[in-house]
Amino acid sequence: MAVVETREVAGDEADIRLDRWFKRHYPTLSHGRLEKLLRTGQVRVDGSRVKAGERLKPEQAIRIPPLGEAVAPRSGPRPKQRPKVSDHDAKELRARVLFEDKEIIVIDKPAGLAVQGGSKTTRHVDGMLDALADKKGERPRLVHRLDKDTAGVLVLARTVSAADRLGKAFRGRQVNKLYWALVVGEPERDQGRINLAMTKKAGARGERMEEDDEGQYAVTDYAVIDRIGRQAAWLALRPLTGRTHQIRVHCAAIGTPILGDGKYGGAVAFLSGVPAKTLHLHARGIEIPKRGGGIISVVAPLPDHMRETWRLFGFNANDTSDPFAEERR
Repeated sequence: MAVVETREVAGDEADIRLDRWFKRHYPTLSHGRLEKLLRTGQVRVDGSRVKAGERLKPEQAIRIPPLGEAVAPRSGPRPKQRPKVSDHDAKELRARVLFEDKEIIVIDKPAGLAVQGGSKTTRHVDGMLDALADKKGERPRLVHRLDKDTAGVLVLARTVSAADRLGKAFRGRQVNKLYWALVVGEPERDQGRINLAMTKKAGARGERMEEDDEGQYAVTDYAVIDRIGRQAAWLALRPLTGRTHQIRVHCAAIGTPILGDGKYGGAVAFLSGVPAKTLHLHARGIEIPKRGGGIISVVAPLPDHMRETWRLFGFNANDTSDPFAEERR
Protein backbone atom coordinates (compact mmCIF):
# COMPACT_ATOMS: atom_id res chain seq x y z
CA MET A 1 0.00 0.00 0.00
CA ALA A 2 1.34 3.45 -0.95
CA VAL A 3 2.16 5.61 2.05
CA VAL A 4 3.15 9.18 2.73
CA GLU A 5 6.88 9.56 3.34
CA THR A 6 8.72 12.18 5.38
CA ARG A 7 12.34 12.99 4.56
CA GLU A 8 14.74 15.25 6.44
CA VAL A 9 16.90 17.89 4.73
CA ALA A 10 20.59 16.98 5.09
CA GLY A 11 23.20 19.34 6.53
CA ASP A 12 24.93 19.86 3.19
CA GLU A 13 21.64 20.80 1.51
CA ALA A 14 21.29 24.16 3.28
CA ASP A 15 19.83 26.91 1.08
CA ILE A 16 19.01 24.59 -1.83
CA ARG A 17 15.70 25.33 -3.57
CA LEU A 18 12.90 22.83 -2.97
CA ASP A 19 12.49 22.07 -6.69
CA ARG A 20 16.22 21.38 -6.97
CA TRP A 21 16.04 19.14 -3.90
CA PHE A 22 13.38 17.07 -5.68
CA LYS A 23 15.46 17.02 -8.87
CA ARG A 24 18.34 15.63 -6.83
CA HIS A 25 16.36 12.96 -4.99
CA TYR A 26 13.54 12.24 -7.49
CA PRO A 27 15.07 12.95 -10.90
CA THR A 28 12.16 11.47 -12.88
CA LEU A 29 9.51 13.64 -11.19
CA SER A 30 8.53 16.33 -13.69
CA HIS A 31 8.49 19.97 -12.66
CA GLY A 32 4.86 20.29 -13.74
CA ARG A 33 3.77 17.45 -11.47
CA LEU A 34 5.77 18.88 -8.57
CA GLU A 35 4.05 22.24 -9.03
CA LYS A 36 0.65 20.53 -8.90
CA LEU A 37 1.60 18.64 -5.73
CA LEU A 38 2.66 21.94 -4.16
CA ARG A 39 -0.50 23.79 -5.23
CA THR A 40 -2.70 21.09 -3.73
CA GLY A 41 -0.70 20.95 -0.49
CA GLN A 42 0.40 17.34 -0.95
CA VAL A 43 4.05 18.35 -0.64
CA ARG A 44 4.78 20.38 2.50
CA VAL A 45 7.83 21.54 4.46
CA ASP A 46 7.56 21.36 8.24
CA GLY A 47 3.80 20.99 7.78
CA SER A 48 3.40 24.23 5.80
CA ARG A 49 2.49 24.87 2.18
CA VAL A 50 5.46 26.20 0.20
CA LYS A 51 6.46 27.14 -3.33
CA ALA A 52 9.01 25.49 -5.61
CA GLY A 53 11.59 28.23 -4.96
CA GLU A 54 11.51 27.82 -1.15
CA ARG A 55 15.05 27.69 0.29
CA LEU A 56 15.55 24.72 2.58
CA LYS A 57 17.28 24.45 5.94
CA PRO A 58 18.91 21.36 7.47
CA GLU A 59 16.62 19.09 9.51
CA GLN A 60 13.43 20.44 7.94
CA ALA A 61 10.88 17.72 7.27
CA ILE A 62 9.56 17.34 3.71
CA ARG A 63 6.21 15.57 3.29
CA ILE A 64 6.22 13.43 0.15
CA PRO A 65 2.95 11.84 -1.02
CA PRO A 66 2.85 8.53 -2.93
CA LEU A 67 4.51 9.23 -6.27
CA GLY A 68 4.17 5.84 -7.95
CA GLU A 69 6.77 3.30 -8.97
CA ALA A 70 7.83 5.39 -11.98
CA VAL A 71 9.19 8.06 -9.63
CA ALA A 72 11.52 6.10 -7.40
CA PRO A 73 13.96 7.98 -5.17
CA ARG A 74 17.53 8.10 -6.36
CA SER A 75 19.64 5.35 -4.84
CA GLY A 76 23.38 5.01 -4.59
CA PRO A 77 25.91 7.82 -4.33
CA ARG A 78 24.96 11.35 -5.35
CA PRO A 79 26.35 12.58 -8.66
CA LYS A 80 28.87 15.37 -9.01
CA GLN A 81 30.68 14.93 -5.73
CA ARG A 82 32.85 17.92 -4.86
CA PRO A 83 36.46 17.39 -5.95
CA LYS A 84 39.12 17.46 -3.26
CA VAL A 85 40.63 20.91 -2.68
CA SER A 86 44.25 21.01 -3.84
CA ASP A 87 46.91 21.67 -1.23
CA HIS A 88 47.83 24.88 -3.06
CA ASP A 89 44.26 26.24 -3.08
CA ALA A 90 43.65 25.20 0.53
CA LYS A 91 46.82 26.96 1.71
CA GLU A 92 46.03 30.11 -0.32
CA LEU A 93 42.43 30.31 0.95
CA ARG A 94 43.47 29.89 4.59
CA ALA A 95 46.11 32.61 4.13
CA ARG A 96 43.36 34.97 2.93
CA VAL A 97 41.26 34.78 6.11
CA LEU A 98 40.92 38.32 7.49
CA PHE A 99 38.62 37.55 10.43
CA GLU A 100 36.96 34.55 12.03
CA ASP A 101 34.96 33.66 15.11
CA LYS A 102 32.42 30.96 15.99
CA GLU A 103 29.89 32.29 13.47
CA ILE A 104 31.67 34.23 10.76
CA ILE A 105 34.68 33.97 8.47
CA VAL A 106 35.71 36.92 6.29
CA ILE A 107 38.19 36.29 3.50
CA ASP A 108 40.05 38.53 1.04
CA LYS A 109 38.89 37.21 -2.34
CA PRO A 110 41.42 37.75 -5.13
CA ALA A 111 40.41 39.32 -8.44
CA GLY A 112 39.85 36.71 -11.15
CA LEU A 113 38.50 34.00 -8.83
CA ALA A 114 34.77 33.33 -9.16
CA VAL A 115 32.68 32.92 -6.01
CA GLN A 116 30.59 30.07 -7.47
CA GLY A 117 30.97 27.66 -10.36
CA GLY A 118 29.24 27.56 -13.73
CA SER A 119 29.32 25.64 -17.00
CA LYS A 120 32.79 27.01 -17.82
CA THR A 121 34.00 27.75 -14.28
CA THR A 122 35.54 24.85 -12.38
CA ARG A 123 37.79 26.76 -9.95
CA HIS A 124 35.89 28.95 -7.51
CA VAL A 125 35.61 29.90 -3.82
CA ASP A 126 32.63 27.63 -3.18
CA GLY A 127 34.64 24.64 -4.39
CA MET A 128 37.43 25.42 -1.91
CA LEU A 129 35.39 25.86 1.26
CA ASP A 130 36.21 22.38 2.57
CA ALA A 131 39.62 23.91 3.38
CA LEU A 132 37.89 26.06 6.02
CA ALA A 133 35.74 23.29 7.53
CA ASP A 134 35.51 23.09 11.33
CA LYS A 135 36.64 20.15 13.48
CA LYS A 136 33.36 18.34 12.76
CA GLY A 137 33.90 18.66 9.03
CA GLU A 138 31.15 21.28 8.53
CA ARG A 139 32.14 23.61 5.72
CA PRO A 140 31.24 27.32 5.84
CA ARG A 141 28.48 28.75 3.65
CA LEU A 142 28.48 31.67 1.25
CA VAL A 143 26.46 34.61 2.55
CA HIS A 144 26.82 37.10 -0.32
CA ARG A 145 28.62 37.36 -3.66
CA LEU A 146 31.32 39.39 -5.40
CA ASP A 147 31.94 39.63 -9.14
CA LYS A 148 34.70 37.35 -10.40
CA ASP A 149 36.88 40.36 -11.26
CA THR A 150 36.24 42.23 -8.00
CA ALA A 151 38.72 41.73 -5.16
CA GLY A 152 38.13 42.17 -1.44
CA VAL A 153 36.00 41.21 1.55
CA LEU A 154 33.73 38.17 1.21
CA VAL A 155 31.64 36.94 4.16
CA LEU A 156 31.07 33.27 5.00
CA ALA A 157 28.90 31.75 7.72
CA ARG A 158 30.17 28.86 9.82
CA THR A 159 26.74 27.45 10.69
CA VAL A 160 23.22 27.22 9.29
CA SER A 161 21.85 29.56 11.96
CA ALA A 162 24.62 32.08 11.28
CA ALA A 163 23.89 31.91 7.54
CA ASP A 164 20.22 32.57 8.20
CA ARG A 165 20.95 35.53 10.50
CA LEU A 166 23.53 37.07 8.17
CA GLY A 167 21.30 36.56 5.13
CA LYS A 168 18.57 38.55 6.86
CA ALA A 169 21.09 41.26 7.79
CA PHE A 170 22.20 41.64 4.18
CA ARG A 171 18.62 41.66 2.87
CA GLY A 172 17.60 44.12 5.59
CA ARG A 173 20.49 46.47 4.71
CA GLN A 174 22.01 46.17 8.16
CA VAL A 175 25.42 45.46 6.60
CA ASN A 176 27.54 48.44 5.52
CA LYS A 177 29.78 47.87 2.50
CA LEU A 178 32.58 50.14 1.31
CA TYR A 179 34.17 49.83 -2.14
CA TRP A 180 37.12 51.60 -3.70
CA ALA A 181 37.34 52.15 -7.45
CA LEU A 182 39.59 54.02 -9.85
CA VAL A 183 37.45 55.57 -12.59
CA VAL A 184 38.41 57.18 -15.87
CA GLY A 185 37.52 60.88 -15.82
CA GLU A 186 35.93 62.60 -12.83
CA PRO A 187 32.32 62.97 -11.61
CA GLU A 188 30.64 66.36 -11.96
CA ARG A 189 30.38 66.58 -8.16
CA ASP A 190 32.78 65.40 -5.46
CA GLN A 191 30.02 63.53 -3.67
CA GLY A 192 26.58 62.31 -4.67
CA ARG A 193 24.05 59.54 -5.08
CA ILE A 194 23.41 57.48 -8.21
CA ASN A 195 19.84 56.22 -8.41
CA LEU A 196 19.30 54.25 -11.61
CA ALA A 197 17.14 51.15 -12.13
CA MET A 198 18.73 48.17 -13.90
CA THR A 199 17.81 44.99 -15.71
CA LYS A 200 19.67 42.14 -17.40
CA LYS A 201 19.75 42.21 -21.21
CA ALA A 202 21.46 40.29 -24.00
CA GLY A 203 23.59 42.27 -26.44
CA ALA A 204 26.65 42.29 -28.67
CA ARG A 205 28.93 42.02 -25.61
CA GLY A 206 26.93 39.15 -24.14
CA GLU A 207 24.50 39.22 -21.23
CA ARG A 208 24.91 42.31 -19.07
CA MET A 209 23.09 44.71 -16.78
CA GLU A 210 21.76 47.94 -18.30
CA GLU A 211 19.84 51.01 -17.24
CA ASP A 212 16.10 50.40 -17.45
CA ASP A 213 13.33 52.43 -15.82
CA GLU A 214 11.27 49.23 -15.67
CA GLY A 215 14.04 47.25 -13.96
CA GLN A 216 15.01 46.84 -10.30
CA TYR A 217 15.92 50.07 -8.55
CA ALA A 218 19.55 50.42 -7.54
CA VAL A 219 21.21 53.09 -5.38
CA THR A 220 24.92 53.85 -4.87
CA ASP A 221 26.53 56.70 -2.92
CA TYR A 222 29.97 57.91 -4.02
CA ALA A 223 32.65 60.32 -2.87
CA VAL A 224 35.93 61.40 -4.48
CA ILE A 225 38.95 60.61 -2.28
CA ASP A 226 41.67 61.78 -4.69
CA ARG A 227 42.15 62.54 -8.38
CA ILE A 228 44.72 63.00 -11.15
CA GLY A 229 43.50 66.21 -12.77
CA ARG A 230 40.50 65.32 -14.88
CA GLN A 231 42.14 62.11 -16.09
CA ALA A 232 41.09 59.74 -13.31
CA ALA A 233 39.50 59.74 -9.86
CA TRP A 234 39.70 57.46 -6.84
CA LEU A 235 36.18 56.91 -5.55
CA ALA A 236 34.76 55.51 -2.34
CA LEU A 237 31.40 53.85 -3.07
CA ARG A 238 28.61 52.64 -0.84
CA PRO A 239 25.99 50.44 -2.53
CA LEU A 240 22.64 50.73 -0.74
CA THR A 241 21.17 47.93 -2.84
CA GLY A 242 22.84 44.74 -4.05
CA ARG A 243 22.17 44.37 -7.77
CA THR A 244 24.47 42.42 -10.08
CA HIS A 245 27.29 44.65 -11.42
CA GLN A 246 25.57 47.62 -9.76
CA ILE A 247 28.69 49.73 -9.11
CA ARG A 248 30.11 49.03 -12.55
CA VAL A 249 26.89 50.08 -14.30
CA HIS A 250 26.42 53.16 -12.11
CA CYS A 251 29.99 54.42 -12.61
CA ALA A 252 29.68 54.04 -16.39
CA ALA A 253 26.24 55.72 -16.32
CA ILE A 254 27.66 58.96 -14.88
CA GLY A 255 30.41 59.05 -17.49
CA THR A 256 33.24 57.65 -15.37
CA PRO A 257 33.69 53.92 -16.12
CA ILE A 258 35.91 51.90 -13.81
CA LEU A 259 39.46 51.50 -15.11
CA GLY A 260 39.79 48.11 -16.82
CA ASP A 261 36.03 47.58 -17.20
CA GLY A 262 35.73 46.99 -20.94
CA LYS A 263 32.37 45.26 -20.47
CA TYR A 264 30.62 48.43 -19.35
CA GLY A 265 33.02 51.17 -20.41
CA GLY A 266 34.37 49.90 -23.70
CA ALA A 267 37.57 51.53 -24.96
CA VAL A 268 36.92 54.57 -22.71
CA ALA A 269 37.67 52.40 -19.65
CA PHE A 270 41.39 52.31 -20.46
CA LEU A 271 44.02 55.04 -20.13
CA SER A 272 46.86 55.61 -22.56
CA GLY A 273 50.19 55.00 -20.87
CA VAL A 274 48.62 53.13 -17.94
CA PRO A 275 49.24 49.36 -18.22
CA ALA A 276 46.07 48.49 -16.32
CA LYS A 277 43.87 45.84 -17.93
CA THR A 278 42.27 44.33 -14.81
CA LEU A 279 39.11 45.77 -13.24
CA HIS A 280 40.00 48.37 -10.60
CA LEU A 281 37.15 47.67 -8.19
CA HIS A 282 37.88 46.61 -4.62
CA ALA A 283 35.48 45.54 -1.83
CA ARG A 284 37.47 47.54 0.70
CA GLY A 285 35.57 47.03 3.94
CA ILE A 286 32.44 45.70 5.59
CA GLU A 287 30.60 46.24 8.88
CA ILE A 288 28.49 43.31 10.09
CA PRO A 289 26.13 43.31 13.08
CA LYS A 290 27.21 40.87 15.82
CA ARG A 291 24.77 38.52 17.49
CA GLY A 292 23.75 40.20 20.74
CA GLY A 293 24.92 43.66 19.70
CA GLY A 294 28.00 45.42 18.44
CA ILE A 295 29.68 45.56 15.03
CA ILE A 296 32.37 43.49 13.34
CA SER A 297 34.44 45.73 11.06
CA VAL A 298 36.84 44.18 8.53
CA VAL A 299 39.10 45.86 5.95
CA ALA A 300 40.92 44.20 3.05
CA PRO A 301 44.24 45.45 1.64
CA LEU A 302 44.40 46.67 -1.94
CA PRO A 303 45.05 43.88 -4.45
CA ASP A 304 48.43 43.96 -6.17
CA HIS A 305 47.19 45.28 -9.53
CA MET A 306 45.46 48.25 -7.86
CA ARG A 307 48.37 48.88 -5.48
CA GLU A 308 50.65 49.21 -8.51
CA THR A 309 48.31 51.79 -10.10
CA TRP A 310 48.06 53.67 -6.79
CA ARG A 311 51.87 53.82 -6.73
CA LEU A 312 51.92 55.06 -10.33
CA PHE A 313 49.47 57.88 -9.54
CA GLY A 314 50.97 58.71 -6.13
CA PHE A 315 47.83 57.76 -4.17
CA ASN A 316 48.09 56.67 -0.52
CA ALA A 317 47.18 52.98 -0.55
CA ASN A 318 47.06 52.94 3.27
CA ASP A 319 44.41 55.68 3.50
CA THR A 320 41.89 54.72 6.21
CA SER A 321 39.33 57.47 5.64
CA ASP A 322 35.66 56.58 5.15
CA PRO A 323 33.61 59.44 3.64
CA PHE A 324 30.37 57.80 4.76
CA ALA A 325 31.28 57.18 8.42
CA GLU A 326 29.53 60.31 9.73
CA GLU A 327 26.26 59.41 8.02
CA ARG A 328 26.18 56.03 9.78
CA ARG A 329 26.52 57.48 13.28
